[in-house]
Amino acid sequence: MRSRKFFKAEQAALVWDAPGLLAGVDEAGRGPLAGPVVAAAVILDDLRPIRGLADSKTLTALQRERLHDQILAQALCCSIALASVEEIDRHNILQATMIAMRRAVEGLRLKPAKVLVDGNRLPTLDVLAEAIVKGDARVKAISAASILAKVHRDRLCDQLHAEFPNYGFASHKGYGTPEHMEALQRHGACVHHRRSFSPVAAAYARMADQAVAPDVLLQRESAP
Repeated sequence: MRSRKFFKAEQAALVWDAPGLLAGVDEAGRGPLAGPVVAAAVILDDLRPIRGLADSKTLTALQRERLHDQILAQALCCSIALASVEEIDRHNILQATMIAMRRAVEGLRLKPAKVLVDGNRLPTLDVLAEAIVKGDARVKAISAASILAKVHRDRLCDQLHAEFPNYGFASHKGYGTPEHMEALQRHGACVHHRRSFSPVAAAYARMADQAVAPDVLLQRESAP
């Protein structure tokens, strides 16, 4: 009787984990004050393993760049997608992240049988999916996705830096570092900042006050 029960449990597990291609999904850029949130989906090739895959946060920039190129060259397929600053402000950062993840999965050239997503939330997908906490350190496909997303977003921040050098995007990548907060205080916010994030909302409020300040001063000076 014991063996029969064990067999049934095994069968249930096999039905849940249907055979086929496995995709890993991760994001980069939930915490920063500026720029889009980026998601990547990767289906690795078992016949072409990539050494050194790990959570992108534990790797140096040089290691990430090297692995980024290897993943693009050796994976069965990859997809990178984003949700814009406007979508982040419209929906909130969590929902925008789910949108970017869904777009990344839908952009895969091959359709996976199952998707493994880093974290504890799942985007709306038309395939079997599972959320894995700390998946970027536990699942190679998610590690690969985390590297692609991180490198892609870092490169976007370099472009933002070229457009708005006063903010230092190339160094802090949009995070709320002391350097970034000082730049917001001094220069206000730019079009790439997320208005729904409180430090940016405060910067816009200061900009609005400064815009009306001259008129208020003029009224006071002309009053009897």
